[in-house]
Amino acid sequence: MHRSIGVLVMALPALFAADPAYQSAELKLERLEKQAYKPGDVVEFTPQEIDAWVRVAVPEAVPEGVRNPRLEIGMDSATGSALVDFLKIKEARGSSTNRLLASMIEGEHPLKVSVRLACGAGKCTVFLTRVELAGAVAEGALLDFLIKSFFTPLYPDAKINQPFEVGYNIDRIDFLPGGIRVAIKK
Repeated sequence: MHRSIGVLVMALPALFAADPAYQSAELKLERLEKQAYKPGDVVEFTPQEIDAWVRVAVPEAVPEGVRNPRLEIGMDSATGSALVDFLKIKEARGSSTNRLLASMIEGEHPLKVSVRLACGAGKCTVFLTRVELAGAVAEGALLDFLIKSFFTPLYPDAKINQPFEVGYNIDRIDFLPGGIRVAIKK
């Protein structure tokens, strides 16, 4: 009996990957990476495609310490949420944590991160606007401290609150309540 449960758990990523919405999103992303769209094309990702892609891609990117990832898209904004165990994430990356900090961050906590997107002419800026961890809200100076202390050490190449080139011949990315729209340069 235990063996069959283990086999089922091991097969879950493959089951999600077989989801038509995930496959559609993945195909569109592959075509974007290969620059297979024509100049002026617009690629749209539906909420179903985004949701399916997040369910598969987040656990692949951060295999330890993150459960139930979700992404809600609004007008020029997005809010991601998940249950997060920061200690597991740090340990999975080979980082040790002092005991005092470990005792404060261990265990699963609901995390919600909100961003605003400004994009055009092949450049985007992602503005981190709010982080909510287990009901505690961080904005402004506190949020800047958290970015420098936790996020930047884990993801040193990430560009937060600063413009970056989108690449892949993409002119702009629009977050809309009905999904994400990607416009290819003309």
